[in-house]
Amino acid sequence: TAINVISGLYAPDGGEVVFDNVSSGGVASHKLVHRGINRTFQVPKPFLSLTVRENIQVALAYGGATGAPAIAELLEDFRLKEVADRPAADLNSAQQKMLDLTRALATRPRLLLLDELAAGLNPAELDWIAGRIKALAATGMAIIVVEHLMGFIEQITDRVIVLNAGKEIFEGTLASAVREPQVIEVFLGGEHAH
Repeated sequence: TAINVISGLYAPDGGEVVFDNVSSGGVASHKLVHRGINRTFQVPKPFLSLTVRENIQVALAYGGATGAPAIAELLEDFRLKEVADRPAADLNSAQQKMLDLTRALATRPRLLLLDELAAGLNPAELDWIAGRIKALAATGMAIIVVEHLMGFIEQITDRVIVLNAGKEIFEGTLASAVREPQVIEVFLGGEHAH
């Protein structure tokens, strides 16, 4: 829900979304892309009949960002070079997730929202994509990740915020979060909280 509100899929029913000191709550997703906010989806929805390369070209053309990365660079960096000219429908789940990510990156976001990017990836893919995410963050890109895989979260995060029913119940490091009784109660159930 948090990512859906920040990315403009849902309008906030309370509170405010502010990016670069400008209120962006309720602004349509396609307009937020031009403000520097883009996202991935838990279940990617590429243009299935277009090739991988064409999917990225659409994002580059629509995003219109100055200094956007080159298609060849994106294909190489996210392991899509070998499938660049295949229809997106032919990709496996991990490749579709990488295509979803490269399409978002093609718009050169300053805030990237990742919705369960790690789901369905094997351990080697998780380690590799964690490295890529850290490299993106090192460029100054802000990244918000919604994720349930603790090991993956530990690799990529500086700060963890735990929400329960839309309310923040914890903010800090993952190491502290896993010792916090309220976090344990919410995620593991009351009997584990002792």
